[in-house]
Amino acid sequence: MQSTKHILVIDDDPVFRLMLETFLRKNRFETIATGTASETLRVLKKYTFDLILIDLRLPDMDGIELLKKIKKEQASVPLILMTSFVDIRTAVKAIKSGAFEYITKPVNTDELMNSIQLALKSTSSPDPVDTADNTIPFVQGQSKASLELRKNLELVAPTNLSVLVTGESGTGKEFVARMIHQHSKRAAYPFVAVDCGVLSSELAASELFGHTKGAFTGAAYDKTGHFETAEKGTLFLDEIGNLSPDIQVMLLRAIQEKQIRRIGSQKTTDVDVRIIAATNEDLKEAINKGTFREDLYHRLNEFSIYVSPLRERKEEIMDFATMFLTQANRELGKNVKGINSEAEKVLMGYPWPGNLRELKNIIKRSVLLTPDQQWITGDVLPEELGKQAEATQDKENGNFDLKAAATHQEKEYILTVLEKVKYNKSSAARILNIDRKTLYNKLKQYGIDL
Repeated sequence: MQSTKHILVIDDDPVFRLMLETFLRKNRFETIATGTASETLRVLKKYTFDLILIDLRLPDMDGIELLKKIKKEQASVPLILMTSFVDIRTAVKAIKSGAFEYITKPVNTDELMNSIQLALKSTSSPDPVDTADNTIPFVQGQSKASLELRKNLELVAPTNLSVLVTGESGTGKEFVARMIHQHSKRAAYPFVAVDCGVLSSELAASELFGHTKGAFTGAAYDKTGHFETAEKGTLFLDEIGNLSPDIQVMLLRAIQEKQIRRIGSQKTTDVDVRIIAATNEDLKEAINKGTFREDLYHRLNEFSIYVSPLRERKEEIMDFATMFLTQANRELGKNVKGINSEAEKVLMGYPWPGNLRELKNIIKRSVLLTPDQQWITGDVLPEELGKQAEATQDKENGNFDLKAAATHQEKEYILTVLEKVKYNKSSAARILNIDRKTLYNKLKQYGIDL
């Protein structure tokens, strides 16, 4: 039997807030409603939620700014942004800031319910848990790094060894963990993914081991922890290095004894889970500093897998980009044809410090900005991609073009002025000390589409 889902409604209109609460309760959701950002942040310190509905305009804080703060506290909880202002720039900003979906007021209840159901499928919050929708697909690449990775996956998956997956942020460590699970003897049982980076020291024990009603302030109901949820399956602990020393002790005990105890309970429960952990930190250095337990490290590191950064697998960039484009078309209801040669050159030249996660976000944003039946061009890619790609290529080729540098600087200055005057071309031309015709020619020259 599925547990009741808890939704937080954030809107400063009391009538709309009440209407939304009534609608959600009729559909068997538990709700809490707030009207300001400050009230919201207080509530989030006491409760966890499966989903959050957030208004764009709040009296004490911009909705997107609040969205960013929420994401820092509870990164895996899906947020649906609501607004009366239809604005493509806001839509892009919302998605880049972590919104799951963007809907406009007046809210269509069928559309809202569909968005809620899709969001809840993407994660099983209040736990930062599970879901294939949020993972990075696996490209069967032929680079040396990919072949080595696949070899290790095939080797360790059928065993019951604990695995430590290492690599830079955004390289797809969670997907590696899922591949291990899917090819193991536990594949028919749950895969539960936990982002330890968003677990506060106060809530980590509750999230991992569960709690009983009344165990602490805000424990309004019994909660099943991740260990119990993952019974007979796999528990994936991402960013394991972020756990506090107290939680590390509790985790070590649970792994060694194969038993857990809910917070507030005297009863122990046997658990049978396989542990896969991941980190982008150097845990050996953390051990030397005394911030990570050596005995826990050895429990987790029975087998290790390293996931290479995207810059070391450049021949696979376009394979991933094409896959992300297909995903984005489906998620956004679009039909973008593909990526043209100009954009491909930029993507191939960029160093991708954010790895696959950054590439996925860039492609999704580009699909949103590209009309149906059209190709993604360099114009819809973020300007900094082209700049860094060119700088990287110039550095590699030993080119130092002063004219090109001046052109980049001029374009950037024009964009800065336009943004400052809220894209009023007359005001921009006046500040730049040029006439409107010259400004229009510059916009055309630099591919600035307003």
